[in-house]
Amino acid sequence: MERKERPFDVIGQLAALRRYARSLVRNSDDAEDLVHDALLRAYEKKQSFRRGGNLRTWLLSIMHNAHIDRVRQARSLARRHDEAAVEAEQSLQAGQEHAVRLKQVRDAFFHLSEEQREALHLVAIEDLSYQEAAMALDIPIGTLMSRISRARAQLREFEEKTPRAAHLRLIGGDGNEGN
Repeated sequence: MERKERPFDVIGQLAALRRYARSLVRNSDDAEDLVHDALLRAYEKKQSFRRGGNLRTWLLSIMHNAHIDRVRQARSLARRHDEAAVEAEQSLQAGQEHAVRLKQVRDAFFHLSEEQREALHLVAIEDLSYQEAAMALDIPIGTLMSRISRARAQLREFEEKTPRAAHLRLIGGDGNEGN
């Protein structure tokens, strides 16, 4: 008998898994390891996936749980995060304002608490609904909404405190530049 439904295909979800892993661990190599671990777990628990369920949410939930397990086992996580931040600062190429601004926003995002970063990433970047993100993180929807609200408030505060490059002249605008 031939199956007409799509097979258990995780290949289409790799980009979302990689983005989420990168958001969680802040390091490309560790992110790839986390994706590998999550896919291995998903394959091993393939029979627990509900037919007709949301594969992406299920995989992101597995990814989240794999990450939590890694955090619990890795006492040096904070030290590695500090080392990754130092390397990122050293590798930033100076020059254009948007590159500097992007780094500032990225740093602000990575300075959010892990719980806030996870929640905001799933909703804002992966475009999951609040319900799907709450299910992926295995938390109540109210907790998710609270984490997202606090994350957004911190990012707004960052935005208000971030100095602008006043010495750069903007082209276009209202014509008052340089007058």
